[in-house]
Amino acid sequence: MPVFDFKESPVDKKDAVCTYKTFKSTNSLPSADCPLMTLDNKNATWNHHSTGVFTNPIKRTSFEFEREDGVVSSDIITIDSRFTNLLKWLGENHIKVRLSGKNTENGYAVYKIREQAYGGGTKLSSEDGFLQFMIDRLLNSNPPSEDVVNEDEIEETGDDMKITSIQTITDFIACAGRTLPDNIQLWARRNLAVARSHEVSQEERRHAQRALSIMLNIQWKSNFFESIDPERARKILDEELYGMEKVKQRIIETIIQINRTHTLPAYGLLLAGPAGTGKSQVAYAVAKILKLPWANLDMSSINDPEQLTGSSRVYSNAKPGIIMDAFSVSRQSNLVFIINELDKANSGKGNGNPADVLLTLLDNLGFTDNYMECMIPTVGVYPIATANDKENISAPLMSRFAVIDIPDYTPEEKQIIFKKFVLPKILKRMRLNEDECVVTDEGVEAVVELYKGTTGIRDLEQAAEHIAANALYNIEVTKVSKVVFDKNMVIDLLG
Repeated sequence: MPVFDFKESPVDKKDAVCTYKTFKSTNSLPSADCPLMTLDNKNATWNHHSTGVFTNPIKRTSFEFEREDGVVSSDIITIDSRFTNLLKWLGENHIKVRLSGKNTENGYAVYKIREQAYGGGTKLSSEDGFLQFMIDRLLNSNPPSEDVVNEDEIEETGDDMKITSIQTITDFIACAGRTLPDNIQLWARRNLAVARSHEVSQEERRHAQRALSIMLNIQWKSNFFESIDPERARKILDEELYGMEKVKQRIIETIIQINRTHTLPAYGLLLAGPAGTGKSQVAYAVAKILKLPWANLDMSSINDPEQLTGSSRVYSNAKPGIIMDAFSVSRQSNLVFIINELDKANSGKGNGNPADVLLTLLDNLGFTDNYMECMIPTVGVYPIATANDKENISAPLMSRFAVIDIPDYTPEEKQIIFKKFVLPKILKRMRLNEDECVVTDEGVEAVVELYKGTTGIRDLEQAAEHIAANALYNIEVTKVSKVVFDKNMVIDLLG
C-alpha cells in the first residue's frame, strides 16, 4: 500500500513549474484507490482511456489530453516517487501514451500507462515494449531513498526483454537509475560514457556495453525479506526429506529468525555428512522455502580464483566470473548460493586460493568481480554449503557457517526410504503403475543388504532404476501384467 508521505518536488530548470507532490509507495498493483499519479480534474473530467503526452519539464508538469475539441492540459497533482524520472523522460522525448484512470474527488487517478506506437507516436527505444518493461520493473521496486525528481526505481517481473543496446541502456539509466545501489549508479554512468566514447578503443567500448547489459538486467533488491509461513516450510521439508528431524528443526529456527528480523541470518548453513545423504536436497528445499532462485558452485572443479572473480577487461576474451554469472542468470540479487563440496575449496594451483574468494562472498560486505570492476552487493545472498568431511575445511571458512551434521541413514530408514520415496519416484518417471512393479518386504531388505557397505541412498536409487527397467522389459516383451520382486529375484538381478 502506498505511504502518503507527500513532499514538494524540486526542479532543476529555472523556468519550470512543478505542480506535483511525490508520495512513497511499494504497491505493485496500481488501481484507482492506489494510483500511479493523479491529475487535476476540477475544470474537466477525463475519459477512462485518454491519449496524449506529458509536457516537457521545462514548461510545467502536466499532461496534454488529445480531445475532439483540441488539446487540453491538466496539471499533475501527485505522483508515485518511483515514476518521477520516467515522467520527466516521457516529457522530454514527447512520447505519446494512453492513460487509464478514474475521476475521483481527489483528481483523475491514473493506474495504467501504455505507449501509443501509431499515428506518428515515437518509440521509447529501439526495442518494442520497452515502456511496459520499465513500468513493470518500477512497480515491483522499493521507493527511492531520497526525494529527488532526477532519478527513479524499478524491478523485474519475468519479462523476457533484456537491456542490451546502447539506446536501451541509456533509456534505462535515465528512467530508473535510482533503482540501482548507489555505487552501481555511479559505475553505470561511467561505463555508459566509455561505451559511447569515440576516444577509447572498440574493444573497451564493447566490454563496457557488455558489462552494463549484465548489470542492468539484474534486479537489485533490498535486503528486506517477507515473512515465511513455518507450516508451509515444514510441509516442503517433509515432502522433500525423510526423517532428519534435527535438520528440519534447525531450518525452521532459521525461518522464524527471518520472520522476526526480516533479514537473512548472519551465517549460512553448512551441511556436513557422508555422500548421498541428501545434503543437496536439503539446500534445494531451503531455496524453495525462501522462494529464491539458486545457483550451484561446485568447488571440486574450481582450482583458480579467477574462475570465481572473472578476468580483467585488458584481455580481449575477458569475461565475468562464476559468481557474477549466477547473478546474471538469476536476474536478481537475492538468491541462494549452494556451494557444493566446500571441503575441496583449498586446492588452488599457484594463482591463489579459491577459498579466500569465498570469504568475501560469505561476509556479505560485497564482492568484486574483475570484469565488472565494481563492488557487487551480497546482502541478499544466502549461502548453503555441503561437505563430506568438515575436518578439511579451514577455520576461517567454518566460522562463516552454522554447521548441521547429517548422519548416514540406518538400514531400517533406508528400507522405508526405498519403499516410500525412491521406488515410487522411479516408477512415476518410467510411467509404471505401482501395482505393475512390486518389491516385497524381503526384496527391499535384500536391496538394502546388498548395498550395506555404501553411504547414502544413491545406490538404492540406481537399484530401483534397474528393478523398474527390468519390470518394464518383462511387461513389454513377455506381456506379463505385473512383476513381483522377492528376495531371490532381487539378488539374481542386482547381486
